Formats: sequence, C-alpha cells, structure tokens
Amino acid sequence: MPRRTVAKLATVSAVVAASVFAVAPTAHADLVTHCIGTGGAVTVPNDLLVPAGESCALTGTTITGNVTVAAGANLVVAGGRISGEVRVAADGYLDATETSVDGQVVLAAGGYGLFFKDARSGNVTVRPKGTATIDSFLFVEQSTIAGTVTAGAGEVRIDRGTQVQRNVSSTGTYYTDVHDSFVDGTLSVLNSATGSVVCGSAVRGRATFAGNLGGVQLGPNGTLDSCASGGYWGADVSVTSTTGGVTVDDNIINGGLTVTSNDPVAQVAANNRIRGGVTGEQAAASSNRAARVAAPDREDTGDQRAEIRRTSAVQEATAAGAARL
Repeated sequence: MPRRTVAKLATVSAVVAASVFAVAPTAHADLVTHCIGTGGAVTVPNDLLVPAGESCALTGTTITGNVTVAAGANLVVAGGRISGEVRVAADGYLDATETSVDGQVVLAAGGYGLFFKDARSGNVTVRPKGTATIDSFLFVEQSTIAGTVTAGAGEVRIDRGTQVQRNVSSTGTYYTDVHDSFVDGTLSVLNSATGSVVCGSAVRGRATFAGNLGGVQLGPNGTLDSCASGGYWGADVSVTSTTGGVTVDDNIINGGLTVTSNDPVAQVAANNRIRGGVTGEQAAASSNRAARVAAPDREDTGDQRAEIRRTSAVQEATAAGAARL
C-alpha cells in the first residue's frame, strides 16, 4: 500500500504502560496484563488484554500468552512476538508490523480490521458479518501466513510478496484480491460483491471463482484494477456464474480453464498458455498492454480506513501512556 505511512510509536521503557493484575478465582487462574497506552521492549509473561474502547501501542514487546483485543479496542504492534493466538472482537483493530504471531488470528463478526506488514502468523480468519453494521478488512503485505486464510466479510487484499502456505478461501466478501503473492494451496472466491482480481501471483492448487457479482479479472487488461502481469496457476481454474465481466489475460495455467454461465461471456486473450484447454463460452480479448483501462485503485478506501484507525490508535495509546507517568 504505497500511501500507507508508518506512525512512530512512543514507548515507555519500564513495563507495559498499563495496570497488571491477577484474576484468581481459583488457584489455577493465569495472570492477565491489561494494556492501555504504550509499551516497549519488555516481556509479558502471560496473556494480554486490550480493554474495550482502549488503545495499546507496543514496540519490541514479547507476549508469551494469548492476546484479546476487546470490542472497539485497538492494538498496534511493531517488532513484537506473540507466542499464542490473537482474537479481535467487534469493532476491534489489529495492526502488526515486523511482528510474529505463533498462533491463529481471528477477527470477530463486525470487527474493524486486520493489517499485517512484514509479519508472520498462523491461520487468519475473518468471521462473516452477520447482523453487524461494520465492514471488515484484511490487508496483508510482505508477510507469511503459515496456514490458511478464511474470510467471510469485507475487503481482502493479499499483496506484495505475501506467502500463504495453505489455502485461501473467501465467501461473501466485498472483494478478494491477490497481487504479487504466492498461495501454496487452493484459492476459492465465492459470491463477492465486487468480484476478484489476481495479478502477478502464483497459485499452486485449484482455483475456483463462482457467483461473483462484480466480475473476475485474472491478469492485466481488466476493468476492476490496474496491474502489469498475469500469473501462474498450478492446476485447473474455474470461473462460473459471474456477472460484471470476466477477463483472463497473460496467464500460464497448468490445467484446464472452465468459463461457464458468465454474463457477459468471458474474454480469454490469445496470449494465455492453457495446458488443458478452455471449456465454456468465451470471447476474444485484447492483450495489448497500452489499451489497458486505467481502473481506480481498489485499495484506496480500505487503505484510508486503516490509516485513520492506526493514527487514532497510536494517538490514544500515547496519550493514555503519558497520563500514567
């Protein structure tokens, strides 16, 4: 995300700038660190909680337990390590840069969003929106997901050299896009409101696109987003029951391409290399790079939302930390 700026986090060098207390209804209860404000290069030897409506900004912090970001709370972590899992509640936000999460990351229904940059985590899940009013987002840049990505809501963008070591599956998102990344498993995009774009990426397993309302763009020369190149597909690719247009350009498909029940019919460029041939209705498509439509950048809206939330979170955490000194 080229317009994203990384806010400089203020730190408190002693302990996490928050109250530390033990919840002990039984002798086996664990300590829980509450974080309100800012924290530096310390080790939290237990679970961490960002209370509802609060903000926590950590730099170089190691957390040996699980992390909970409560409703409406914000957690911004830079250069950190989390040994357990992270669960983010409704309207909660997690921003992880140069940070490792050993466990899974789960964004609850109506969660504000997840942003990873130069990070590593286990499985990542965005729960379906349900009756919530907030549209979630998941943006991943230059990161490794050592597991699956499963998204049921909002904007999903996997970008800039990200590696997903297992499957990517989305159902009912606003859009699901993959740019310049590698999926070492299957890719499934179903029923997205504005469709899907895959450019400059490699997908090792089968790829399935079905029921997408805003179109599907595989490679350049499409109307959904601007990009420079197509991708590599290690198995069959299927694009079906799609409205809004299907374009397949500059791809290598080590399997067959199925394009059926699309309205309008798919445009498949002559410059694709499709080992297993094409099944279904198709129309010829131009592969002239100069003729590519300059589509609006799909990441703008979510990028701005994430930046606003991050800036607000850091400001709130810094103010809270200063008030405790």
